[in-house]
Amino acid sequence: MSSSESSASSGEALLEAPASVERLQQLIGAEYEGLPRQLKRIANYMSQQSGRVMVDRVSDIAQQCEVHPSAIVRFSQRFGFKGFSEMQALFRDAYTDKATPVQNYQQRIRRMIANRSHKASSSELARECINVSRSGLDRLAQELDETEFGKAVDLLAEADNIYVIGVRRSFSVAHYLVYSLRHTNKRIHLVSGLGGGYREQMRSVREGDLVVAISFSPYGKETRHCVRIARQHKARTLVITDSQLAPLARQASALLLVNEGSTFAFRSLSSTLSLCQALFIAVAYRLEISVEEIGAPGSFEDGEPDDDLD
Repeated sequence: MSSSESSASSGEALLEAPASVERLQQLIGAEYEGLPRQLKRIANYMSQQSGRVMVDRVSDIAQQCEVHPSAIVRFSQRFGFKGFSEMQALFRDAYTDKATPVQNYQQRIRRMIANRSHKASSSELARECINVSRSGLDRLAQELDETEFGKAVDLLAEADNIYVIGVRRSFSVAHYLVYSLRHTNKRIHLVSGLGGGYREQMRSVREGDLVVAISFSPYGKETRHCVRIARQHKARTLVITDSQLAPLARQASALLLVNEGSTFAFRSLSSTLSLCQALFIAVAYRLEISVEEIGAPGSFEDGEPDDDLD
């Protein structure tokens, strides 16, 4: 163990600042569990919004993390920097040459709304929102972890019983993934928690089953509850979330990360839905399911076929 790792694990400030963002993220992950609650919030922000740190002000980050600006300085010093400016310079060196279109689009939307001298048209706002989603898809393609994606496909292909959980804004994604996977011969369960029955719906989970958990900040407690039950029953877990520091990340048999833009505090779901569609296509290919099988007509009395998978 290096001296910096030893200092980090002991909770002391590092004697020397890390030389790269990647090394800083490693140290944050190693020390995360021992951080005070306020510093954990900042750590999550650094993990999820690393492309924004180079331009954000201390007050911006403090507002997003709901902490006092002095906590940002303490966080920087904890990891060997003299202050926030020095830590920000590390991110600036790492990301200056990288495109951060999601951030740019978000800032443009904010400026358009704040500019009272120019009334933005509905179509202008629509285009900016669409651009946020489109740039998020580009980022997903660039940052997709091929190893973890392969592990996720293996888990889905090998499990006979698959339970899918996602609450609030993640529920629509969970429902879509369930709809897609039901085009296989597997037993697919949507853990909806109807009537508050999360525990009851998870009672039948067994060893060898797979629980797919979709959860993004601020991370629904219902999803965490279901994953705990899954682990107690020795089921495997596929977690789709936004950070390696997310509460569910350490409990994942396979971990897929998605970072999307947001508009008016509403998180886009375009990249997450695209990822789930890609998962289904990869599983269908692995199971050798034909397009004709997926779009096979149903047996309703009126003779009309089922909807295609779209």
